Formats: sequence, C-alpha cells, structure tokens
Amino acid sequence: MRRFGLSKDERIKSEKDFRLIYSVGKTLYSDNQKIKATYVIENNAGQNSGVKFAAAVSKRIGNAVWRNRVKRLLRESFRLNKDFVLKSCEERNLTLKVVFSPCNLSQKKNKIIKLIDIMPGLIDILRKIDGSL
Repeated sequence: MRRFGLSKDERIKSEKDFRLIYSVGKTLYSDNQKIKATYVIENNAGQNSGVKFAAAVSKRIGNAVWRNRVKRLLRESFRLNKDFVLKSCEERNLTLKVVFSPCNLSQKKNKIIKLIDIMPGLIDILRKIDGSL
C-alpha cells in the first residue's frame, strides 16, 4: 500500500461490513458537527491489519453532482490524513472499519463545498478514534 494512496483493499464494499458497522459500531461527530463517523475496531490475530474506509451520503442532502463531490472530498481528506491512524492500527494489530458521512452539510446550506470545509472535521474524528484505540 502506498502512503498517500487509497487502494481497493482499504475500501469497504461488502454489504456484510456495512451491516456490521451500522449495527454494532460507535458513532462520533466532529467538533464543528459537519461530519459523522461510524466505526468498528476488530482485533486481528496474525491477519492483515489496517484501516478500511467508506463514504456514505444520503439522497436528502442534495443532487447527485453535489453528493458525489462530497464523497470525493471525504475520500481525498481521508487519503491525505490516514497515516497516523494506520500506524496505530498496525502497531496494535487491529482493523479499523469506518464510514464517514456529512452531518450538518446540505446543498441548500452550502452551495459550494471545498476541501477546507471537510478536512478539519475529518481530522478531528480521526484523532478521536486514534485516542480510543
């Protein structure tokens, strides 16, 4: 895995994983209440450890163009800031599965959304998760 890449192995795709995260997972909100994260920490005995990521955006938030932009910005900010959480998971032999979604963001409130709107909230959540590992 590349340091700043986001490979297929680092993405959550299966319905089984989504069900697990939403049923058993813990939920955190960023300090600015713009982003919500639901996550599960699994203990691995000798298997591959690391971080798995997904972005979920509801249809009520905005039209398809706006929702896809939010997902791209979430992926980009996670890709740039996953380093310290990834190291913590590898040291402790854990797998972190996390789903990020916008909480107080909508197309009506925020016509134009940029990376600077998303990144501080995502970094805040990653630090909270890293503290709970």
